Amino acid sequence: MKLAVLASGRGSNLAAILEAIDAGRLEGSVAAVIADRDAPALERARARGLPAEQVPFRKADRAAWDADLAEAVAAHAPDVVVLAGFMRILGERFLKHFPKRILNVHPSLLPAFPGARAPQAAIDAGVRLSGCTVHLVDAGVDTGPILAQAAVPVLPGDDADRLHARIQAVEHRLLPAVLDAIGRGQLDLSTHQWTGPLGDADARAALLAPPGLAERAPA
Repeated sequence: MKLAVLASGRGSNLAAILEAIDAGRLEGSVAAVIADRDAPALERARARGLPAEQVPFRKADRAAWDADLAEAVAAHAPDVVVLAGFMRILGERFLKHFPKRILNVHPSLLPAFPGARAPQAAIDAGVRLSGCTVHLVDAGVDTGPILAQAAVPVLPGDDADRLHARIQAVEHRLLPAVLDAIGRGQLDLSTHQWTGPLGDADARAALLAPPGLAERAPA
């Protein structure tokens, strides 16, 4: 399974994907890393000898940027596109080019707290449980079908940074595990249906949804 990874920042989820591939926890390869700015994730990719490209965001012409981004990603013929800290909303052209093949990981238990400041929103709301969600991407903001979720407690004295750091540690196990399930045919993106459990025991331990995936280890 070939992955195209889109990033805007330092690429910690990209690093988690690469580590999972190296460790045999993810059957797949990263075909390219593409960013909307000169992001540290590109240097991380280049250090691994991976194709790394920048498609600078153009606020004045979002449609043209969206088309250029779709073209850049399509050139690598990925099976799945992964948003790993990619801080842009994808447009219609991109979504139509990769239907039901774009995944995002978000630092909350969606549909609660969509958007860019989810950990702070959880703190402000006074919830005692947060976490992360892997979902398909649609035209909305964090509104696509949920594929898997994992729980992270909100501890006394937490601020947004501390909570986000703990959520990211779980993201770094859950996202590669979901991708591995797709590659092994245990998660059908066209129907959002699971036919087997996550292969990563640490990810299963925090799993909330879908029900049943944490009940047994893989054969």
